[in-house]
Amino acid sequence: MAISWKEMTEQQPRVMRLLHNSIEKKRLSHAYLFEGKKGTGKLDAALLLAKSFFCLEDGTEPCGECRNCKRIDSGNHPDLHLVQPDGLSIKKAQIQSLQEEFSKTGLESHKKLYIVSHADQMTTNAANSLLKFLEEPNQDTIAILITEQLHRMLDTIISRCQVLSFQPLQPKAIEERLVQQEVTPHMARLLANMTNNIAEAVELSRNDEFAESRAKVIKLYEVLHQRKGHAFFFIQDQWVPFFKEKTHQEMGLDMLLLIYRDVLSIQIGNEDKLIYQDLFQSIKQHALQSTQQSVTNQILAVLEAKKRLHSNVNVQGLMEHLVLTLQEG
Repeated sequence: MAISWKEMTEQQPRVMRLLHNSIEKKRLSHAYLFEGKKGTGKLDAALLLAKSFFCLEDGTEPCGECRNCKRIDSGNHPDLHLVQPDGLSIKKAQIQSLQEEFSKTGLESHKKLYIVSHADQMTTNAANSLLKFLEEPNQDTIAILITEQLHRMLDTIISRCQVLSFQPLQPKAIEERLVQQEVTPHMARLLANMTNNIAEAVELSRNDEFAESRAKVIKLYEVLHQRKGHAFFFIQDQWVPFFKEKTHQEMGLDMLLLIYRDVLSIQIGNEDKLIYQDLFQSIKQHALQSTQQSVTNQILAVLEAKKRLHSNVNVQGLMEHLVLTLQEG
């Protein structure tokens, strides 16, 4: 589903405001470099800029309904070219092929636009070929380079582009996108606070293991605060056999950490920021029965366990120590 200009503006207000002003004043740069972490909307923004550039309707933002907008959405506009790595890299032949295409007259108009995704993966020869292309820009031609690794780009290429930095997405924006994709609200809120990468969040939402992980974490929390004598058995029988890989173990601790942060949120009057909304009653009871200092200590205990996890400690011993600390408050 194509993202709208309004949605993209909510996610990246600074970038979209700059692009909006440039389109409005008819001062689009001949080359842009969109840089930022994975999942921050760089390709979405590039395609929106392409739609504005080719849109048949007057206006700063694309109409989304004309022939050009619809062909860009379906990926078959003849004067929009997307270059992506062929295997592990973007090769010189791909850039040369692009240059040949751009030496021809536009099929629809005199306008042309190309997007180089993962531009940092260009070979040295490909980068040098692109550099020559950037040094002699054609009128009504726009280049958009996209990278997650700005430090791997040639300084000479960077200097010929207007660099726009994409910021990590806010949890609310990710949550709304997930709900639009029919992810349940309680799962969407958790995912939005686990990652600021929409693509990763969507993938996790479809992963049965992630849902089971959430259930295990909730069960541990309930055992810790309602059936204290069973906590060590739970760690031995259910937690350790399930959370086997280090990344999975860390994810489990992250989920547990968010529950304790929910307890603190209630204590300081931020109930609207609750992540585990389906646990409201038990979390509220915990908040009322504990001091802010004890909950803060529990949060610090989980953070310390996360830190020790990377020291190749025995996981069962680590979790048993954590359980003991959490129960002491």
